[in-house]
Amino acid sequence: MSSNNKISGTIPKRLAVKLSATGERSVRSGHPWIFSESIEKVNIEGVSGDIAIIFSHTKNKVIGIGLYDPDSPIRIKMLHNGGGASIDSEFFSEKIHVAYTRRIPLFETNTNSYRLLFGENDGLPGFIADVYDQVLVVKLYSEIWFPYLDSILKVLVEVSGCNCAIIRLSRKLQTSDKCIYRDGETIFGILTNEVIEFVEHGVHFSANVIKGHKTGYFLDHRANRKLVGELSKGKEVLDVFSYAGGFSVHALAKGAKEVTSLDISKQALEAARYNGKLNDYKGSHKTIAGDAFEEMTKMIHAKRTFDIVVIDPPSFAKNLKEIEVAKKKYTQLAVLGEQLCKKGGMLVLASCSSRISSDIFFEINKVALTNQLRKFSLHLTTGHDIDHPISFNEGAYLKCAYYKLR
Repeated sequence: MSSNNKISGTIPKRLAVKLSATGERSVRSGHPWIFSESIEKVNIEGVSGDIAIIFSHTKNKVIGIGLYDPDSPIRIKMLHNGGGASIDSEFFSEKIHVAYTRRIPLFETNTNSYRLLFGENDGLPGFIADVYDQVLVVKLYSEIWFPYLDSILKVLVEVSGCNCAIIRLSRKLQTSDKCIYRDGETIFGILTNEVIEFVEHGVHFSANVIKGHKTGYFLDHRANRKLVGELSKGKEVLDVFSYAGGFSVHALAKGAKEVTSLDISKQALEAARYNGKLNDYKGSHKTIAGDAFEEMTKMIHAKRTFDIVVIDPPSFAKNLKEIEVAKKKYTQLAVLGEQLCKKGGMLVLASCSSRISSDIFFEINKVALTNQLRKFSLHLTTGHDIDHPISFNEGAYLKCAYYKLR
């Protein structure tokens, strides 16, 4: 393999770590995060990527292995719970092959875009790997991965069959003076075009792997987009917070009569129009650039209604302080969406805020719709698609509900 990858030049040290009783319980429960306040003792000073060997409080036995991250309140990202392990290329190879095997059913659905590694949920905290056709996009959220990236990349390329790999960095890493990569850098092969076309359940899309959000596209709603498409034949559909037109394009491709994509970003709407044109469709595709709350209110005043209304906002609660505001916004969106639905229409409400649980989100929607005095029934609730497995509570962020309005 010919790699453009850089090596940091540092050989990770091995740290002996003892935790508080709370921290030890967390390790024994299999949780992937150890916070700084749970650490009682480290034998030597560690740097990002050092291997933290965690010993039990009483018997001095190894109970887990993680990577040390001195620049984060989550001081240790766990790689292995229950005894010791050798953190080497074979260790990472096994994790990646297990992750790939989980995704095999997806490959039988005319889909060539998927999340190969989902961070903590696949045992590699803060490490994301998405595949768009023949292009692998790695997104890192911590410097802990720099010493191991070369060996991990080799396995990812081998398993995925990709001929090119791009690295994307979190905002924190982009501004770090310790970072040895630049965001959007090609670290394997040659990228001939930053816009990559791919297929999702037979529907054609594109992703800008250099400038697009996250790794270029949001893969997590794939199953919901497919379902909305199947419901859309001959229908008028409103896609709110449409971004690059995920729901819109599936609806158009499956025979929607008219689709309206609403997003605050004109650039995102251009991508939505482009993605639509990658497919054969006969319906009309309208776009509206503006604030979702304001534009939905204008439509209500104009007595505009739709057969299907999809509302999939960005995360409203990125920290604990934003939770109450997020709840109010979700309530507002449910109320606005209900008023935009025709008789017998379908309202699809989604949330990607990990701090708002599924139970809380569905209850917010139920109360908001009940207060509208219009009869409705809960048609379906969904969570993560197969390539976004969940291994711990905080890893579950996506929730979606379909409401049939009488």
